[in-house]
Amino acid sequence: MTYLINRLWPLSIVGCLIPFLWLIFDITFDNLGSNPIQELHIRLGDWSLRFLWITLAITPIQTITKWRGMTDYRQLFGLCAFFYATLHVLGYLLVDHYFQWRIIGIDILESSYIWFGIIAYFITLLLALSSPKWAKKRLGKTWKKLHRFIYIAACAAIMHYFWQLKGNLADPLFYLLVIFILLGFRGLVWLKDRQLAQLMLPKSTK
Repeated sequence: MTYLINRLWPLSIVGCLIPFLWLIFDITFDNLGSNPIQELHIRLGDWSLRFLWITLAITPIQTITKWRGMTDYRQLFGLCAFFYATLHVLGYLLVDHYFQWRIIGIDILESSYIWFGIIAYFITLLLALSSPKWAKKRLGKTWKKLHRFIYIAACAAIMHYFWQLKGNLADPLFYLLVIFILLGFRGLVWLKDRQLAQLMLPKSTK
C-alpha cells in the first residue's frame, strides 16, 4: 500500500496542475472565447470549487474504505483549492481592475456576492497557512476545530457563485447538491459516533 501511495503522489501533483497548464495554453493561443476575462474567472473559480469538493470527499472515502493513506492527499487537494482560489482573486484584482483599490472598494460595497467570496477565500487562506505539520502541532486541538470551517468556506463559495450568475444555474446547483451530500454524510457519522458514545457510558444503578 505504501508503494502505491508513493507512485500515485507525483501523478496526483501533475494532475492537479493540468487545469492550470491548460488555462495557460488557452490564454497563449487566445482560446478563451468572446469574453476571455469572464471565462478566466469562471474556470479558476470552478477548479477551486472542484478541488475543495475533492478535499471534503476524502474523509467519507477514508471512512468507507478504511484507507488512512489519503490524509496527505487531502492536504494536497486543499492546497490546490487555495492555489486556484488565489489565482481567481488575483484575476479579479489585476485583470478586472488593475489594482485600482478605490474602484475595487466600491465594487465590493455594491456587490453582495463578493462578500461571500471574501469569506470563502479568507477561510481557505487560514487553512492553507495552518496545513504544515508544525502548524498542526502548534495549534493542537484547535487545529481540528479550525479546519472544520472548510464547510463554511464551501457554503460561502456556493453563495458567491450562485449570486453572481444571471443565466445557467446548473453548475452552482450541482455543487450545492454535492455539498449537501457531503454534509449529510458528516452528519450521519456524527450521529453514529454519538450513539456509540452513549452506549459506552456506564449505566447508573439504583
